[in-house]
Amino acid sequence: MATFEMNRRNWLGAAGAAAFIAAADAARAAPLTSTLGRDATQAGVRANSSDDQTRALQRAIDDAARSRVPLALPPGTYKTGMLRLPDGAQLVGVRGATKLAFSGGVSLLNAEGADHVDLSGLTFDGGAITLPKRRGLVHALAARELRIRDCEIVGSGGDAIWLENSSGAILNNMIRATAGTAIVSFDALGLAVSQNTILGTRDNGIEILRTAIGDDGTLVTNNRIENIIAGPGGSGQHGNAINAFRAGNVIVSGNRIRDCDYSAVRGNSASNIHITNNSVSDVREVALYSEFSFEGAVISGNTVDGAAVGVSVCNFNEGGRLSVVQGNLIRNLLPKRPIGTAPDDDAGVGIYIEADTAVTGNVIEKAPSFGMIAGWGKYLRDVTISGNVIREAPIGIGVSVFPGAGTATLTGNRISGTSRGAVIGLDHARSVTSDLTADGAPRFANITLSANGVR
Repeated sequence: MATFEMNRRNWLGAAGAAAFIAAADAARAAPLTSTLGRDATQAGVRANSSDDQTRALQRAIDDAARSRVPLALPPGTYKTGMLRLPDGAQLVGVRGATKLAFSGGVSLLNAEGADHVDLSGLTFDGGAITLPKRRGLVHALAARELRIRDCEIVGSGGDAIWLENSSGAILNNMIRATAGTAIVSFDALGLAVSQNTILGTRDNGIEILRTAIGDDGTLVTNNRIENIIAGPGGSGQHGNAINAFRAGNVIVSGNRIRDCDYSAVRGNSASNIHITNNSVSDVREVALYSEFSFEGAVISGNTVDGAAVGVSVCNFNEGGRLSVVQGNLIRNLLPKRPIGTAPDDDAGVGIYIEADTAVTGNVIEKAPSFGMIAGWGKYLRDVTISGNVIREAPIGIGVSVFPGAGTATLTGNRISGTSRGAVIGLDHARSVTSDLTADGAPRFANITLSANGVR
């Protein structure tokens, strides 16, 4: 019995030693940097080297992705050309200390057809190297569940992030000094763009686009966007903080937007867009815009301090209709647009609307032209303007009385400090009546006025 027990202990000891040696060998084959992941330096990647690290980095990325473990990049700068991101690629750095410095190519990072790619804690420095059109410094095509979080993207020589047919989240990143647009998404499949800081672009801040009109559903929430320049010029395609084009059911909420050449939020042919609870200042065209072929817009709870027009919901001639404009605070509007090619007929206006719209509970102060305008020539239909406060505008509300214009009801509004009239009939932008709230004023069959307080 003693001999059997001794042999048993010897066997267990040998087996334990073999298991320990095997585990040690495995650890050497796939070393970890604490809990971050596999250490890239163990694969021959060298930080702060003057040599190009593209080949070593690509090999390390591929090996880690095959093993489904993160690749950890210690602090330092890594000079590299384009890197491909396969399925399961996860790159982890030390926020503010790990930098990938772009040495040239069509993109720095390229994820095409890759699922579950995750980038975090990294700085991507584009070095202002010019990128081809329709390419981003970080580029993803048909990527599923992509995550870019807690990263910094600086000096992109084109668009910073470009996504097509992709899903995932762009969260809590800093994007600055961008030659194009900070974030572009085409034909999203379920995307959230949230809590990012975007400072200084020469095109747009965020673009949510589709190749044809359809459902998109991207969430653009709680971002800070400043200093957006319309570098390519144009009449509104560029210079916007957030631009949704043909993309239905997009939600734009809780963003802080300042200093844009054109709009803070621009929805073009974007049905069911929600523009809510955003803080906007110092934009030089329409602050909050829903235009062209859309059906459905909710513009609610926003503040606008400084713009040519506070809110515009227009282009009934193109099918643009059906909206709620509610509870917005709009003040300190500009007398005319200082840039762009658009006419200034509607500059200095708090709210402009045309068709199938309820305008309720808004407060407008210091509009150099009109507090509100309803309709453009014959393009007016089924508008209700109620319970609004308008102060210090030459004309409180201008409403179309052009032949063929549809109906508008103005009720329960409080209008004060209007030197040219509280409610005036319009032929397009031209005043054609006296104050319609005054005793003995002309009456129009398409306009209903009741219980408005004028001072």
